[in-house]
Amino acid sequence: MNRNPVIPFIIIMVFGIGLMFLLSFKGLGDAKDLAKEKDGGAKTEESDSASASPEDIYKQNCISCHGNAYQGGVGPALKGVGDHLSVDEVKEVITNGRGAMPAGLVEEQNIDAMAKYIHGLK
Repeated sequence: MNRNPVIPFIIIMVFGIGLMFLLSFKGLGDAKDLAKEKDGGAKTEESDSASASPEDIYKQNCISCHGNAYQGGVGPALKGVGDHLSVDEVKEVITNGRGAMPAGLVEEQNIDAMAKYIHGLK
């Protein structure tokens, strides 16, 4: 019983060619979506975060260090910050960072709202 040694190679070749066609059609569909995004048809993450509320910004950027209930963790607790820092001082910390906190976590157009939000936490 001799088996033909070419059969496995033919099966692999057919599978490879089929996979190439499948991925080509998938790429064509993705190209249309990418073209829409490039033309401004689809929202990007930056435009979503520009209109985000301070609560949403906190959940995205701050919760990992300051905790889900503002209780602190890696970073200090944010409840009661308004007792010893002014809104301008909070804004300064958000803008430039402090200690281990990096600068630039909040976009410039959202810094004022975020500083007022953090200052008002009780």
